[in-house]
Amino acid sequence: MSITDSRPVEDRSLPSATTTAAAPRARGRMRLYPLAMRLHFYAGIFVAPFILIAALTGALYAIAPTIEGFVSRDLLQVETTGAEQALSTQVGAAVAARPELTLVAVAPAPHDGDTTRVLFDDPALGDSQRLSVFVDPHTAQPVGEAVVYGSGGALPLRAWVSEFHRSLQLGEPGRLYSELAASWLWVIALFGAVLWVHRVRKRRTRRAAGWLFAPDLSQPKRRKMNWHGAIGVWILPVALLLSVTGVTWSAYAGENVTTLRQALSWTTPSVSTTVPGIATDPTPAGSARSGPGETPGAATTADAHHGATDPAPVPLDQHARIAQLDQVYDTARANGITQGAEITVPAGSAAFAVKELRLPGTYTVDAVAIDGPTGTVVDRLAYADWPLMAKLTNWGIAFHMGLLFGWPNQVLLVAIMLGLVTVIVLGYRMWWHRRPTRATSRFAVGAAPRRGALRKTSPWLTVPLLVAAGAVGWFLPLVGLSLLGFFLIDIALGLAARAHPVV
Repeated sequence: MSITDSRPVEDRSLPSATTTAAAPRARGRMRLYPLAMRLHFYAGIFVAPFILIAALTGALYAIAPTIEGFVSRDLLQVETTGAEQALSTQVGAAVAARPELTLVAVAPAPHDGDTTRVLFDDPALGDSQRLSVFVDPHTAQPVGEAVVYGSGGALPLRAWVSEFHRSLQLGEPGRLYSELAASWLWVIALFGAVLWVHRVRKRRTRRAAGWLFAPDLSQPKRRKMNWHGAIGVWILPVALLLSVTGVTWSAYAGENVTTLRQALSWTTPSVSTTVPGIATDPTPAGSARSGPGETPGAATTADAHHGATDPAPVPLDQHARIAQLDQVYDTARANGITQGAEITVPAGSAAFAVKELRLPGTYTVDAVAIDGPTGTVVDRLAYADWPLMAKLTNWGIAFHMGLLFGWPNQVLLVAIMLGLVTVIVLGYRMWWHRRPTRATSRFAVGAAPRRGALRKTSPWLTVPLLVAAGAVGWFLPLVGLSLLGFFLIDIALGLAARAHPVV
């Protein structure tokens, strides 16, 4: 995105060769500068459009929870006051409204004024989708129903926005755009930081504090460039975090991330629902499977219609399970489950799994498993016992979704996305202003930085860079393929320049 020129005059700005050790070190820094310039240029030109789309859709995705709360407030909020009905009574009312479906989970109202979600397995829905009946906890009367997605319980609007950010609603092929953007964002940002630090070091005057973060407005012709670099540094930490968390949800690189996490034991742990002495199926029928955290944007069938089929027989133990919910919920709260949680209803003789939800402003996800007939805790998993990397992954996902610390998280993400859009627009504007003004072609564009950066780079730096590029290209396949494409384009431009030299 940064389209600054790498011209010999900048080499003269370095200290002249002397007997001091400063000159070799300066030349060492300059060996990386032309290479960083050229890679930053090509990636900025060809990949920035994908990052721009991801930034715009990401800004909408960041505020989707707030929009959802406003649009769906008739399902999520109630004005009834007074004592709450027993949880089993609330669930019984929902089951009576949907007797043909299988009860799989219950999310009791987390706060006063919220509704209780009673979740059903609906064969007409897709993967990771469940039907939720929303119940007024004070009157135990259903207030509506909707399809919800994943462990975060996204309603149709938020799920649509999530899928739009993830794949532009183009299905699996559309995921390539977001993976390309997430995979390249950290590369472009870090090489841009290298260029910015080099430029800042050349300033004749430096402020006592904040010299790295302040644009230099003393040069009118370079103000766009300085704003481009300064804003890039401001948003750099959050951009890197969004890039890393975005890669974990990608199609191809995401598989490599999963393999790496499994090999290093960084996976998210889960509570065991096996009751001692009883052979059980630990996976409840109809439970949502969404991997480590809620994937941002699997398809949601918001307008799914239910066929007019005869109600299926109610499982023999379902009424017994409903009756056990009150004891299970009280036991869970007595054992540290104090935040909004979801109770998974087992299909067989397994224990109930009670796990805290990822809600705005929550930082821990504790879980317990409780035997329904006896009310005994059979397993406990405190968030403090999670592996460090699993905790960081959970926090990163929550931050990416705008849920880690509520609406300030969403405001910060929107600000970062607007900053990223500004950086991209300024970069393209600088590229346009660098085009030849006397060119005979109407399609003249800004020239790339001077060639030969790799040949002029020291082998001690070139070899590690090539090895690192190979490793990154293997781990992030779209980076590897596009990097090869940049290399071929660069060769083609070089051959064209030799065939038609500029006089």
